[in-house]
Amino acid sequence: MSINIFLVFLLSLFHHGLSTTNFARTIDLGNDSIQLKFDRSNGGFISLEDSQRKEIICQSASTESNSPWELLLEHEGTSEVLDIEDMKHFSFERPNEETLVLVWKGLKRESNETFEATATITLEEGQSFAKWHFAIRGLGERLATEVTFPRISGVDMLGESNLAVPHWMGGLLKSPKKFLSSMGRAKKFGWAYPGFLSMQFMALYDDLGKGFYVSCDDTAAYQKNFALSLDSAGQMVYEMENFPELVLGTDSYSLQYKAVVGVFYGDWISAAEQYREWGEQQHWSANSRLKAGLTPKWLEETALWVWNRGVSGKVLEPAVAMRKHLDLPVSVLWHWWHGCLYDDGFPEYIPPREGAQLFTKNVEWAKSQDVNALVYMNQLQWGASTNSWSNKNAITSAVKDRKGKLISHVYNIFTENALINMCITTPFWRQEYSDLSDTVINSYGVSGIYMDQACISKMCYDKGHNHSIGGGNYWQKYSGVLTDQIRSRVKVENEITLSGEGVSETMLPYLDAFLALQVSQERYGGVYGWEPIPLFQAVYHEFGITYGNYSSLLCPPYDALWPIEKKPANSLEVLDESFNGQFLMEQARSFAWGMQPMISNYRPFLNLERKEEIAYLTQLVKVRKKCLKYLLKGRFMRVPEMSIPVKELAISRLSIYAGQQSNVTTYHKEYPTIYSSAWKSDDNSLGIAIASISDELFPINLDFGSKEYDISETGEIFLIDIDGRRPLGRYSSGRILIDFKLESRGICMIEIIPD
Repeated sequence: MSINIFLVFLLSLFHHGLSTTNFARTIDLGNDSIQLKFDRSNGGFISLEDSQRKEIICQSASTESNSPWELLLEHEGTSEVLDIEDMKHFSFERPNEETLVLVWKGLKRESNETFEATATITLEEGQSFAKWHFAIRGLGERLATEVTFPRISGVDMLGESNLAVPHWMGGLLKSPKKFLSSMGRAKKFGWAYPGFLSMQFMALYDDLGKGFYVSCDDTAAYQKNFALSLDSAGQMVYEMENFPELVLGTDSYSLQYKAVVGVFYGDWISAAEQYREWGEQQHWSANSRLKAGLTPKWLEETALWVWNRGVSGKVLEPAVAMRKHLDLPVSVLWHWWHGCLYDDGFPEYIPPREGAQLFTKNVEWAKSQDVNALVYMNQLQWGASTNSWSNKNAITSAVKDRKGKLISHVYNIFTENALINMCITTPFWRQEYSDLSDTVINSYGVSGIYMDQACISKMCYDKGHNHSIGGGNYWQKYSGVLTDQIRSRVKVENEITLSGEGVSETMLPYLDAFLALQVSQERYGGVYGWEPIPLFQAVYHEFGITYGNYSSLLCPPYDALWPIEKKPANSLEVLDESFNGQFLMEQARSFAWGMQPMISNYRPFLNLERKEEIAYLTQLVKVRKKCLKYLLKGRFMRVPEMSIPVKELAISRLSIYAGQQSNVTTYHKEYPTIYSSAWKSDDNSLGIAIASISDELFPINLDFGSKEYDISETGEIFLIDIDGRRPLGRYSSGRILIDFKLESRGICMIEIIPD
């Protein structure tokens, strides 16, 4: 080769983003913030580097596979798994400096070369992440039942990392690799979206703030899973598992969205802020009921929720007593109002167990006392042991799996009768549910429905239903159809609330409120590694109302319709006072995390039996009521740095409905004694919420800049607490100094009003 030709060859390499040093084995795609490397021989993923060219992710020699994709294909009853090792040819092209196209053609086991897989990776200008897209063609008579893309192995470079995942409200896990290693054979986390995964992102970061960020820009809520696992070599692997719609004769499949892969610096709040930039621009934010002013006034003004179970005397009367105690509006989440057994006889809810006439009279009386009630009605389940299951031929509208079988689960450990998943796309099930809703709202006068399991979704394979088979986005579409159908039948004068279990970005336009119970995660799940964090609030607080708490001072109740011989002896007994600190901690979390507070299993005698704990809740409720511009509709911000002491708490884990085997499992763990958060209001004011569960005075010493919150350099500082609102002084020159002592178990809001 002549010198001139060789120089032209080198220049061509540089033009295509390749260097002479790594040409032999890598294809590079990068900018000033991120660098991706792929294997030049087969297109396998090699590494991800940050702006300093430090590896965030890197394949090790022991990695099981570096294939960035994996396919599960089915044909005539048999299935096979394919990745890049099964392909004959690999090539790549660079349409421009920001885009890399990887192409695999021809299966090694076939003579023809019609099968083709294409991955397109595009850099975002000035951003530290890339968007990944995937398509396949040449399927022939095969069905692609699962498409795993992207698949990124070697997610171990961060060492002792922290994993933040929006499973429901949000969870944080330290040392996820160590946790996965202890999980037995599966060694895998998997979160379904839409569903248990409330938002489409997750983040891994080390204690120095170096992090790996993945998300998805799907605006149409297609079925997918986010997963993190250990391969056989012990390396962590991230995967996004996509579920195509199954249509025979379709020769190709293309993702209807793009995956996002990148680096970031910070912690879980930084990752939430990254996702919020995208999420708040989507249709579910623009059309959220809270932002659009469609949520009922009584819901927004609810000062406290009481979550009781049983007939009116056990539910409405205690709530009215609490309403009088607080002199503020109270709302009720009402289980076991219905005539059927809980977690057994659904959907035979009506008539109510105390009779329709008495039930309606008591609901009307409670409303006159400023107490509104949401009644429990599961949106998904039908009891297989009920007469209506067979009489109404409900099986035809039930969800079916790939083998045509029903999806059932036994929740009720006392009767051991199963519940069956119903398909929300079927007119029969939507009509059944909306007819029930019509009765309880318009005839019985309740203020709304708690639609249990409404924020999850299922894949159904029944070809007789009005949806694509398997994957797709039909579940979310018809969830909206159902809520619209319910609301269309509500009398004009009624302001009703529809609430769902958990939280979900895709349900913001359909539901008014979201029951977020992870503030009490230890009470139902014990102490097991995952820590609850307000990840959903950090992204969507001003777009949706969150409420809920299992926080209770009593042992759980037992449904009077369940077998009497299995009733625990300690049902509704006062819990040991050693667990009082757990109650305070759960309530403090709710306050700091911008949620409407709740107490479970409340009885008026607790005002004396647990005087200090009820006094704490009362203080919390009254302070929060003065701060709704922040704690109801404010934007989540990073709180100024504080040094917070911890103390050991006794934690009770006990079934929420009845004490399975009547046993309380006790844990001991250290928890913060101060819970805090920061919120930006629509008028650009800043609120810093602080709740103490300490028995000691706590010095509040804050020193931070106004620029950190994009507010003016001068302004006033106020303190809002149980005694009212009073000035703390002014700030100037862009420096905010706050110095005072918070009382033992004090609750307050520091309010900063810029000039």
